[in-house]
Amino acid sequence: MTSYIQQGMIAALRNKGIFSSSVLGAVAAVPRHLFVSEALRYRAYDDVSLPIGYGQTVSKPSVVAKMVQALELTGDERVLEIGTGSGYQAAVISKLAGRVVTMERIEELFLRARSLLFGLNFTNIEFILSGNFNDADGVFDSVIVSAGAGIIPAALFRKVAAGGRLIIPVADGSGHRIKKFIKKDDDTVIDEDIGQALFVPYVITESA
Repeated sequence: MTSYIQQGMIAALRNKGIFSSSVLGAVAAVPRHLFVSEALRYRAYDDVSLPIGYGQTVSKPSVVAKMVQALELTGDERVLEIGTGSGYQAAVISKLAGRVVTMERIEELFLRARSLLFGLNFTNIEFILSGNFNDADGVFDSVIVSAGAGIIPAALFRKVAAGGRLIIPVADGSGHRIKKFIKKDDDTVIDEDIGQALFVPYVITESA
């Protein structure tokens, strides 16, 4: 059951163009206040990004909802998330996909998010401690990047299955444009601009 405050957040998301009832339902089902520090929980259902330590943030609910909505998930997909952070977005995606593989390069955030999500009984999420997407096995129906890239890593498209989607924020002046790419069966790509926001930098590390 959602609280009055959560219901207000969902109403605000509708007003900001989030039309998918399944995405709104997934957001409503995830207790965002558990993914931020106790000192900031009074702002958990405001449409703001919040710090989670180590120079990272949890994105605004409207940004998370917009990016997840762009994945167009139907329930069976295998999704790669690059940048676990607090684990909030992975939790939302897990309500909509068959399996989520989420990667985090900062060990403290990785451990915190894994412990929280296991404790909340999110059983369809796999965790990888790495900042290199090549450490995730196979290809995925969708890939979502939770940090802003200076340029799009061309090799990242190899992780996207034919017919799949890549959602990634790309540097644009002082902020980022959120780009949606659809990889067609012949490996050509079509793209769409789905909004603007400010993200922490996307850092790719070398494999161990």
